[in-house]
Amino acid sequence: MVNTNSAALYERALKVMPGGCSRNAVIKKPHPLYAAHGEGCYLTDIEGNRRIDFSNNMGSLIHGHACSAVIQAVEAQMRRGTAYMMATEAEVEYAEFLCGRAPSFEKVRFLNSGTEAVMCAIKVARAFTGRPMIAKVEGAYHGLYDYVEVSESAQPANWGNLDEPNSVPVAQGTPASALAEVVVIPFNDVNRAIALLEKHASQLACVLIDLMPHRVGLMPADPGFVRALREWTRKHGALLIFDEVITFRTTYTGAQGNYGVQPDLTALGKIIGGGFPVGAVAGRSEVMSVLDPSSGKALVPHSGTFNANPVTMVAGRAAMTAFDEAAVTRLNRLGELAREQLREVIQQAGVPACVTGIGSVFRIHFKPVPPRNHREAFVAPAERARQQAFLSYLLQNQVLLIETCSGMLSTAMTEREIEILGTAVLGGLRS
Repeated sequence: MVNTNSAALYERALKVMPGGCSRNAVIKKPHPLYAAHGEGCYLTDIEGNRRIDFSNNMGSLIHGHACSAVIQAVEAQMRRGTAYMMATEAEVEYAEFLCGRAPSFEKVRFLNSGTEAVMCAIKVARAFTGRPMIAKVEGAYHGLYDYVEVSESAQPANWGNLDEPNSVPVAQGTPASALAEVVVIPFNDVNRAIALLEKHASQLACVLIDLMPHRVGLMPADPGFVRALREWTRKHGALLIFDEVITFRTTYTGAQGNYGVQPDLTALGKIIGGGFPVGAVAGRSEVMSVLDPSSGKALVPHSGTFNANPVTMVAGRAAMTAFDEAAVTRLNRLGELAREQLREVIQQAGVPACVTGIGSVFRIHFKPVPPRNHREAFVAPAERARQQAFLSYLLQNQVLLIETCSGMLSTAMTEREIEILGTAVLGGLRS
């Protein structure tokens, strides 16, 4: 290991944290990169290396680092306190703002992460329907929760027949009972998905879907697939839940604005926190009423020490106010420019690769054609090694991507950063 500040810090970290960290996503060889400071769309590590940040903390920083509007709102709030055992006007104002943003958001509850938002949405669905089971897409990531982790990392050796995919655990020790409560459906495959749902129609509380699942390849859901799920859930008394933790950036009203389909519940996170920990569940008033304790006993008791803390509320409102329709349109145009440029450099390099994504996100695959589902998006060991070498090249050339070779833009970026990305990617493909 090279003798650097980062190497020394990692040695200290290994002594006090399993693996030397609290989130596996930061692990790199021979050690993690350690941030010193961020400004706009640039992130500088403790060795002094300055890079364009296309990761934006896994897509949570819609305005990049140290957004002035967020800083001003947070500074003002912190002088008044950071958390209280009282409700705040900031929570009410932000709830009003979000409920005015998407037609399906009639009521909202705040939490502290996307994982919590998904967990809460599922509990609400179970309470509202009186049913125990859920259905989810094979390969889709929905956070750290036994039920939604099922088959997110399924591999050829264990994923089973496509007509009836196995429920595959992620964590060692996942109860078999949890696996039995999850129906795994293939992405963008209407006939197979509906056939699987029909087998458990009377037991399914909800169908959970990400409209452009990151780990399934950042391919958008087919409109016919989404409509079929909406029609099936409505017919059989199950709820349709959209996980828009990542995709809420896609349009002003979220990715659901592209489909003309309203879910019963939506799980939110990432950009709505303005850079602070956040989660939210929004949806139909009738469904959300299971959280209402005013009747004397809520069907789903729900609390949390830092839920709707005023710092997150003011930060989130400042960030999302600035992410207005004009900002969404501009950023999506920049995203399309990035994807166009990446396709051009792939063609110039003459390598088997492709680009997926919509709006302000993209993903580079070392595959000749875009994958349509988890099984086609699966990264085999040889491809993984190619990815790692490519990402290492980009890091050496001042570009930081997410480890899946994905990027999520911020409003701090311009065409100049996209040009630098294209040049670096071309060099990485040719190396």
